[in-house]
Parts: sequence; C-alpha cells; structure tokens
Amino acid sequence: MTAGPQAAAAEEGTTPPGGRWVGALSLANLGVWVGWFGPLQLLLARQAEQLSPDHKASTLALVTGVGAAVSMVANPVFGALSDRTTARTGRRIPWVVAGVTGGAAGLAVLALAQSVPAVIAGWCLVQLALNAAFAALTAAVPDQVPVRRRGLVGGWLGVSQVIGILVGTALATIAGGIAGGYLACAVFTVVAAVPYVLMRRDSVLAASDRPAFHWRTFLGGFWIDPRRHPDFGWALLTRFLMNLSYSISTMYLLYYLTDAVRYEGDADNGVLILTALNAVTMLATVVIGGIRSDRSGRRKSYVIRSGLVIAAATLLLAVWQTWTGAVVASLILGLGFGVYTAVDFALLTDVLPTAEDRGRDLGVINIANALPQVLAPVIAAPVVLHLGGYTALYALAGALALAGSLLVRRIRSVP
Repeated sequence: MTAGPQAAAAEEGTTPPGGRWVGALSLANLGVWVGWFGPLQLLLARQAEQLSPDHKASTLALVTGVGAAVSMVANPVFGALSDRTTARTGRRIPWVVAGVTGGAAGLAVLALAQSVPAVIAGWCLVQLALNAAFAALTAAVPDQVPVRRRGLVGGWLGVSQVIGILVGTALATIAGGIAGGYLACAVFTVVAAVPYVLMRRDSVLAASDRPAFHWRTFLGGFWIDPRRHPDFGWALLTRFLMNLSYSISTMYLLYYLTDAVRYEGDADNGVLILTALNAVTMLATVVIGGIRSDRSGRRKSYVIRSGLVIAAATLLLAVWQTWTGAVVASLILGLGFGVYTAVDFALLTDVLPTAEDRGRDLGVINIANALPQVLAPVIAAPVVLHLGGYTALYALAGALALAGSLLVRRIRSVP
C-alpha cells in the first residue's frame, strides 16, 4: 500500500488542538473506560458469583461474550453514523452525549439486576451506548490532530485508558457493594464527558455534503478489502491478537488470584493492587512512547518491542503463580502496554483508507477490541477447566501477544 492513507489523513486536522481540548477528550475517554472496566474487572464477576455460584465462570463468559458481540457491531455502525451526522454541534459530539447517557442507564439496570437475563440486558445496553461515545471520541483524533502529533495524543488517550481502568476498579471496590459500584461508575462516566461537550470543538458536515443514503452502500462499506488495503488488514489482525491476549490475561484475573495464587487477603483488593501497579508503569511509558514515536517518525519498531514485553509478562503469569509473580508481571505488563497503547493507535490512524469515513474505519478497527471479549471467555473457560488450567491459559496469552507483535512487520506504508 502506498502512502495515500497518510496523505488523506493529513488533509484535515492540520491545526494542532490546544492542551485543553486534548485534556477534555482524554477525560471523556477516561469516563468511557470507567464505565467498561468497573464492571469487567470486578462487578460482573462478583454478580455472576452471586447469581450462579456453581457456574460463575460460564455465567461470566456468557454475559461478557454477548455484550462484546453487541460492541463488535455497535462501534463501526455508530462510527459510520457519526461520519454522516449533520448536527450544528458537529458530527461527533451528539454521539458522545447519547453514548454516555445510555451507558449510565445500562449501568443503572445492572445495579438493579436480580437475574442473569437482566445482567445480560444491562451489559448489552452499556456496550451499545458506550461504543457510540467511544467511536465518536476516537474519530475526533484524525479529525482534529495532524499526523505528526498523533503519537502524543494517543499517549494521553492511553493515560486516560489506564486511569479509567484504575478508577473503575477502585469505584467497584470502595463504593459499597455491587449496586453502589455500578451507580458510582455511571455518575463518573457522565460527569467526565461534560468538559469535552461544552468545548464544542467538532468537525461539521453540511447537509449538502452528505452523500445519499443507500442501505447496500452503507452496509457494504464495512467490508474493507485487505487486498486493496493490506496495511489496514495487517493492522486490524495484529490489534486483534494483542487484544485477545490482553482480554485472556485480565478477564479471569480475579479467579486467577483465588484459584491459582491462593491469595490470602481480599481478592478484590488484590485485583485493585495489581491494576494500580500496572497503571503506574503504564503511565511511566505511555506518553513518552508516543512522543518518541512522533519525533522519530517511526511506529513499527515501538509496537514490536512493546509486544515482546507484553508476551514476556503474560508468560510470567503462566510459570510464576505466586503473589510476587503476579506483582512483577503486572509491572512489566504496564511497561509494554504503555508504549503499545500510544504508538499502535497512532499507527492505526496512519493507515485509514479514506479521510471521509474515519469514524466507520476506526469502528472496523475497534472490532479488534470487541471481538476478543467475545472469544476470550469462549477460549479461556475450557482451557482453565480442561486443558491445563491457568498455566496453559497464560501461556496461550503470551503466544498470541508474540504473534501480534511480529506480524506488525508486514505493514509497509508506515516506518
């Protein structure tokens, strides 16, 4: 593939946004991750344990799998819809407002849920709505930010992701029970989006410029032929592998501490400690990694090396199943994911096929975030129960991260 996508991406977003806008965008993104990971880190697992104690692993797999399937469809669809939105406030902001509001409503449903079907319904609403907000927020980056600054902005989005996971886990731990945790996450998600919405910096699409809508064209646009856009295809595949590794590593962390490590204290607090340690080292590298990538003009070498670090950390979890091993692995995992989060996001925006369909194309890329959540429990449950336990599970996660790291070399248009 030629450098065409980079050139197209540079046509807009050539005036760097100020620090206030980047801060507001990052805060809104942080709120979305709180809405996702407060439930994913602790609340859904505890709810599954409470509602079906004899089948907690399979119940958690069902809830997260169905929700992730919704996410996989919602993100590209809402991204494409935001590309076509002609509101006076812009293409992206209306979807941020609708998304965080709907996400908070879904979290409230989860707080009140007294059955597994109710949990599934609430989590599906959370995934549907927050993916609308997330699709709009990520599309705002190539809209507003020139190529030479995307590593930096990607770094700050990585910071917000890390802090969002940490804050979500903390709220789930200290808010006073499952219902309190959900409601605390809901309030935070809405409040965090307010500064970004009030800034009203958004790209506006005139109604006269919006192409005519045809269902066949709209639906067909979600298939991006990897033969015509091979770098986009490789970027999608490598991100899928890395996120599948991460999902496998984190989704069963609570059960890993209780069943494999035999953690002596409160396992909820153990997850919070590991998440905090991971956040510390990730924060130490995420912005620096993005800045260094921008200055060097290189992306792939940073992504490859960070992927190797991630693979090493997951393999440690496989072979060193003690609290000390979990602490060391969490610290190393944060180092790798810090660089990976910032630089891989910048790399993805550099290989988008067209400038007009950024929301849709980033939504397609975000399938690589959602699909692993569908597949991770399907893969993890039988591995843990029948195919070698947590040693095999984390060895598999390491192998996936290694494959995702090495295949980045197949991308040609980005140095």
